[in-house]
Amino acid sequence: MDILIVDGYNIIGAWPELIELKMKDLASARDRLIEIMADYQGFTGQKVIIVFDAYEVKGIEKRYQNHKVEVIFTKIEETADERIEKLAIELSNRRTQIYVATSDYTEQWAIFGQGALRLSARELLIEVQAIDKNIGKSLKTTREKVPAAKIPLSTEVAEIFEKWRRGLK
Repeated sequence: MDILIVDGYNIIGAWPELIELKMKDLASARDRLIEIMADYQGFTGQKVIIVFDAYEVKGIEKRYQNHKVEVIFTKIEETADERIEKLAIELSNRRTQIYVATSDYTEQWAIFGQGALRLSARELLIEVQAIDKNIGKSLKTTREKVPAAKIPLSTEVAEIFEKWRRGLK
């Protein structure tokens, strides 16, 4: 199984849509990132973990599932980079490939040492956009294959039924 660990605030600070949201409301930017990564997880089958610093979240560490994506807020004295490095060590095994999405150069070198591979924020954005296009194509194809009615009707009969449905004669 592949696991993608996302440096949440690093990605929010790099993607145009999320930067704009962050200016208005940081919580909305976090929620949007989680939604995007849930779609990514559903399409790729990779497990996604998003790590946020305990920025604007007072108290102890918080860990929960949102749209089947694991979301982690670090402890107050712990950075997202530190938690990501710990996760890369904990989750690494022969059957699991760990990917870390961050554009933090120092973090990239640290995770290489743990055996993880990196995706820059830009690379992840390009991948997400490509997946969105593929999802759109799949939906369009599926919609085209689904018949409009369970019983095939001629155009003339369909028009008569539509008039009846609308109460016209």
